[in-house]
This record gives sequence, C-alpha cells and structure tokens, in this order.
Amino acid sequence: MAERTITTDTYKLFPSPRNAHREIFAHEVFVPYPYALIDLPSFYLQGKYSLFAACRLADNKMGQLVSFELEADRNKFTAGFVPD
Repeated sequence: MAERTITTDTYKLFPSPRNAHREIFAHEVFVPYPYALIDLPSFYLQGKYSLFAACRLADNKMGQLVSFELEADRNKFTAGFVPD
C-alpha cells in the first residue's frame, strides 16, 4: 500500500491523487492558500511537477506545496499564480 503522507524536515505532505509524479522535486513553492484551486497543466510547464496539500511544520501553517523539476517552471508558476 502506498504511503498516504510524506514527512520532510520542513513539511508534512499529502499527495494529490491527480499527480502524475508523486515525488518532491528540487524547486518548491509553498502556497499559503489551502483551498486555492491550482491547475498546473494550464501553466504549460516543460518539466515534471507535483502538488501536495501541506502543513509547514515550523508554524503549523496549512497550504499547498508545488514542486518542480525545473527552476524555470517554478519561476513561471510564481509569476503567474494568482489565488482565487
């Protein structure tokens, strides 16, 4: 049975069932909006990416963690993401 949560030094993560890749990539963005709809395919990213519901362990802040294989994809997401 697959793990339902992933705990790192920084986050407790809950993988999205829509993820094509259930791994944490090198480039991350914590979005402090736990209920925002994030449609990653609409960003037309070049590399792999994954989305997690996240709890930031330092302050127990809930949100979402988006991780990207490519730094350019992270920059594109950061520039274009507007919470709903």
